Amino acid sequence: MTNSDPPLLNHYGALSSHLTRRDDPRSQLVVKECRLPLIDLSGLSSRDEMVRQACVEAICGASSEWGLFQVLNHGISLRLVEKMRSEQVKLFMTPFERKASCGHLNNSYRWESPSATCPKQFSWSKAFHVPLTKVSDKACYGEFVSLREVMMEFAAAMSKLARLLAGALTENMGHGKEVMGNLCDESTCFLRLNHYPARPISPEIFSLVPHTDIDFLTILCQDQVGGLQLTKDSKWVTVKPNQDALIVNIRDLFQAWGNGVYKSVEHKVVTNAKTERYSNAYFLCPSYDSSIGSFKEQSIYRKFTFGE
Repeated sequence: MTNSDPPLLNHYGALSSHLTRRDDPRSQLVVKECRLPLIDLSGLSSRDEMVRQACVEAICGASSEWGLFQVLNHGISLRLVEKMRSEQVKLFMTPFERKASCGHLNNSYRWESPSATCPKQFSWSKAFHVPLTKVSDKACYGEFVSLREVMMEFAAAMSKLARLLAGALTENMGHGKEVMGNLCDESTCFLRLNHYPARPISPEIFSLVPHTDIDFLTILCQDQVGGLQLTKDSKWVTVKPNQDALIVNIRDLFQAWGNGVYKSVEHKVVTNAKTERYSNAYFLCPSYDSSIGSFKEQSIYRKFTFGE
């Protein structure tokens, strides 16, 4: 089997003897393209309280019905997105041996799914999963000096946006916008740089296997290649990219905290046979000792800590 960078083909080959037909009935259905709710965030800064409240209601409604939505006028310029993408491409084009051993970005380079035991658990992807506490650390960047400045600006903008959205969601539950600021800090938040190489073999492979995530919310900035899919009404639907919008994904902690009002939906990334894909994501997480539980008396979840 031909080598790849990283050696994804070799690892997939070792698992291919376990190849079986997917047992998820949704994977056999025709996947339709959907248009996620598109929300103009300029309403959150409006002096007209009715306009602002309408924006909050749109955010919370989309979080309840879809679990994913797109936002415009989010405060992150196209210039910054393009600079981040350019630096990201240069980083991933570094030879595999150097990425895996040089210790860049807190030694956070990851690829495929080390715990996979069969092809349907295998992710055809690679990433740098960087703690926010390390984004400004000069020692993490090596020869990629220009990446540091862009990463710092991008992470700060994504963090500000995440807290703005989280504030709207907590406000809707009857709590002050400062609650999320008290729960979350840089020690547990992450910025993840993703690269999904073109897939030269079986369409059975996912770029990212179906899953939900355990943070409060994730903000995704993706290119125009597409491939993101989510479950809606027990079916897989594919998300059409929008170059002017970012995707907001409600996660497990908000579903638990909101007593099931907000949805953390299963999602995945499908492979592309000819075209590679890039994206980056910001993960808003609480401190590890934060207690997560519904504020309602009749909670459908038991309380737990983020560390747990």
